[in-house]
Amino acid sequence: MRKRFSLMLVIMLMLVTVLAACSGGNTAEPTPGETPTETPAETPETPAEEPAEDATQNDGLFEATDMSLNPPTATNRKDTLIVGVTSPKGVFNPLFQDSAYDDMVNVILFDGFQTINGDGTYSPHLAESIDVSEDGLKYTFKLKPGVTYTDGTPVTVNDYYFSLKVLHDKSYDGPSDALSYKIKGGQDYYDGKAKEISGVTIVDDNTVEVEVTEVTALTKDFLGGISFLPEAYYGKDYKQGNVESVKALNDKPLGSGQYVMKSFQPGQQVVFEANEKYFAGAPKIKNVIYKSTTDETKLAMLNTGEIDMDMVTVNEDNVEELQAYGFLNINIFPTNGYGYIGMNHEKAKFKDSKVRQALVYGLNRAEIVEAVYGKFADVINIPQSKQSWAYTDENIEKYDFDIEKAKSLLDEAGWTVGADGTREKDGEKLTIDFSGTADNPVVDAILPIMTANYKDLGIKLNAEKLDFNAILDKTDKGDFDMFFMAWGLTPDPDGTVYITGGAQNRVKYSNEAYDKLMAEGKKELDVEKRKAIYAQAYQELNKDIADILMYQRRDAWAVNGRVTGLEITPYKDFTYSLYQAELAQ
Repeated sequence: MRKRFSLMLVIMLMLVTVLAACSGGNTAEPTPGETPTETPAETPETPAEEPAEDATQNDGLFEATDMSLNPPTATNRKDTLIVGVTSPKGVFNPLFQDSAYDDMVNVILFDGFQTINGDGTYSPHLAESIDVSEDGLKYTFKLKPGVTYTDGTPVTVNDYYFSLKVLHDKSYDGPSDALSYKIKGGQDYYDGKAKEISGVTIVDDNTVEVEVTEVTALTKDFLGGISFLPEAYYGKDYKQGNVESVKALNDKPLGSGQYVMKSFQPGQQVVFEANEKYFAGAPKIKNVIYKSTTDETKLAMLNTGEIDMDMVTVNEDNVEELQAYGFLNINIFPTNGYGYIGMNHEKAKFKDSKVRQALVYGLNRAEIVEAVYGKFADVINIPQSKQSWAYTDENIEKYDFDIEKAKSLLDEAGWTVGADGTREKDGEKLTIDFSGTADNPVVDAILPIMTANYKDLGIKLNAEKLDFNAILDKTDKGDFDMFFMAWGLTPDPDGTVYITGGAQNRVKYSNEAYDKLMAEGKKELDVEKRKAIYAQAYQELNKDIADILMYQRRDAWAVNGRVTGLEITPYKDFTYSLYQAELAQ
């Protein structure tokens, strides 16, 4: 607390002049987006973290020191694990999920041929075997025998094919970009020229072959990560060209996963019951509840035992307080993702790259990041984790805070300071509407600093605080200027976040040079050559500015010491190993 008190005091004083315009709500820091579609590991490894020595370290496992302090509220729960989460939106279908919090639900309800490992690699899951032809154009998946959905019906590869059809349907509006993987006949199905995808062959109930017309570095993992949707349930009213009947079941999910969803109360909780016939072994914990928390409530709920685990904001104060409880294991590691401020590239004021560069130079990002995370985060300038093999800092502009440079760029872009101190161009005032989530320490730090910095630039900032899902709705409709969010990344650098027309391109960014480089990187199979290509792509983004990149932080999961068997890494969320978790009695 000592180190950060003065910084946070300054922020609190500045907030007095800003928050009057902000509405209330409850949400934690959002991390929507590039969530993997892989499923729980069949044989998860035990956590291999080295115990941390003290709170001066910025990652490691800080072990519980005194389990006698564990509150009865927790220890009296013998068969129920309660996990604190930001409330899901309720899109409980992995083909359509809208955020990482929906994914936390979907991972334990649905399965795919492959799963993700702790180091970011992939292993067979539902697949008994996966064979790839020598030319890389044919993939044969063999399903393990005897797998059933939670309603008792058998899982077959026809259900996998049904998922592929939905992903290739012209009306599909989810986050996946199946057409980019060039499955033979996929485009014809999308265009309505064919009733089947010609490159998919059902050999028998347990064997499917998928042919592609182009090889990419991600084809096997993409195909292996697609979740099985039971066609008898999701497809009974499906007609090619209209996926609405599939989406209508988003709140009534049916899969083959570790758990069955029993109820969902938006903004409150999701209740699950163990799938006793789970193919990889019945979950050891009978009941799981995801309880909605915020940064304002989660530490107190951990302390009283109302929840058993939660992801917490990593800073010196929180780590110190959590350690003082005595009965929590605190796992701190670099997040595979980043925080950012998105801007709407369809708005005229953001179309000039000089304006976008000015908005980065003119924002004291380092002050914001230090105030919230201290030593537990770093300012970033490319949208990639420093742990990734694709990360580069070569020829990357750091955009250190420089108010004069920012003013000069705005002058060059034709935005001149008016009589009231606000810049204007062609009769338009340079005002920015900013949306951030309520009860979020990052947003609380951004608002006063951004307001002051941009006022110095001649920009008026109008800020509002909303529920996380309300911000998702605004971005989906394109009804925004700026917003704060965070992306969680997959282990591979390929993605559609900044691709022209990309399924996850919330900000409507478009850059032909970047698109070309990303296409090249996806097709290249040699890792070193891919690394060079992605370096060029990041250099292009760094120069052109798609978003205001803020930080890569550390993540921290605080877990009651009575919970064992979970594997949590930068690449693998707790959900994948949940069925192997146990509660010490």
